[in-house]
Amino acid sequence: MSYENSALYRLAKQMAVELHKLTLNELPKFEMYEQGSQIRRSSKSIVANFVEGYGRQHYPSEYIKFLTYALASCDETKAHLELLHETDSMSQDQFAYFYGNYRKIGAMIYNLRQSIINKQK
Repeated sequence: MSYENSALYRLAKQMAVELHKLTLNELPKFEMYEQGSQIRRSSKSIVANFVEGYGRQHYPSEYIKFLTYALASCDETKAHLELLHETDSMSQDQFAYFYGNYRKIGAMIYNLRQSIINKQK
């Protein structure tokens, strides 16, 4: 199985692409370069770290490390979403959609990481 077939990869990539487009087209201009830039990077980091970890899956400690990075980037993305919402730069509907999906992505990363940790015991 390839990382491309993973539900986690597909959802994280879809959300990163959607957030990228939203931040360039719908955020207030002053947020496009401040929070917009930060959330674009953190959302893409989830995808990149998952893929890099997947490529190291034969080395469980490396895989766990990159999943931890992906989880941290997911938490960062959620924090940026909260700030955009609370500063009225993002609508309630947009926030609910993205935040809900990033909670799901975080749970998927956490569960995958835990399963690898448990296999090492």
